Amino acid sequence: MENLKNWLSSMFYLFFLGSISQEIPQAQISNGLIKATIYLPDEHKGYYRGTRFDWSGVMPVLEHGGHSYFGKWFKTYEPKVHESVMGPVEEFGPVGYDKTKIGDSFLKIGVGTLRKPAEPRYSNFKTYEIQDAGEWKVEHLTNQISFKHMLNDRPYSYEYQKVISLSPNTSEMVITHSLTNHGDDRIETEVYNHNFFFLDGLNIGPGYVVRFPFKIVEKGKINGVGKFVKIEDDEIVFIKKLGKKDHVYIGEITGFDINNTNGYEIWVENRRSGAGVKITCDRPLSRLVFWSAQKTVCPEPYIDLDIAPRASANWTIKYDFYQL
Repeated sequence: MENLKNWLSSMFYLFFLGSISQEIPQAQISNGLIKATIYLPDEHKGYYRGTRFDWSGVMPVLEHGGHSYFGKWFKTYEPKVHESVMGPVEEFGPVGYDKTKIGDSFLKIGVGTLRKPAEPRYSNFKTYEIQDAGEWKVEHLTNQISFKHMLNDRPYSYEYQKVISLSPNTSEMVITHSLTNHGDDRIETEVYNHNFFFLDGLNIGPGYVVRFPFKIVEKGKINGVGKFVKIEDDEIVFIKKLGKKDHVYIGEITGFDINNTNGYEIWVENRRSGAGVKITCDRPLSRLVFWSAQKTVCPEPYIDLDIAPRASANWTIKYDFYQL
């Protein structure tokens, strides 16, 4: 019965994708082993036009070895709602918000400059007015897509490039990043990948396991641990299905060495269906958050960025997809 429900859900989602495919700018890439669909940034027609996540890299579909890794995990779609995203989407922290006057603009990399309203604090769950969305350029090859976002809005001027490539004859997806600061002020921020995994269209519950290369120490706000998941040394193990309104949240996971890139190794597996993925990065973790809902499991690894004027930062994230 559960398999039938999952199949019907998958068929509905494929119908949903097909119904909007003629309207949403998108591209497909493949290396013969992996194939992926990627929605393209567009200020007027883009699938995602919110102000939380970087507009490049929204990925509703990635398939490898008969398994699927991403999909529509949220209930209601609205292009300007913060959660209307899928796949390995990234969010940069706001730049200049605290020193910006009400009515003036602050920066969200991958989105543009946003107008600051009268409010007590910044909220990444809120949709802000975009003052300058910058300019996007996209280059598409068979197994690769390149995004370039250029913003020239003093004091926030930068060039941000993201390249998503499927390495030839491998089960690997590589996301390379370059951020060049052309402005007058330093760009001090953090960036993380939300990793909205939804393996084989199976709702989150027993069979899902997330593993790290260190013993997990929980800190900060915690929800659902002991009820939906248990911590076993270096693993988060799901022990109960999540319902529509259930969430698991660990506000801070520690135990890694902030000076060692080996800490940025994460395995996500669905041991019921046999799908797995390993995530690595060439920069060390600055912090680590974990969140899960009924249809997605999300390890959220952060790195810090501090870029002087006329300087650049580069980082690369790799995804190795495998079958258990």
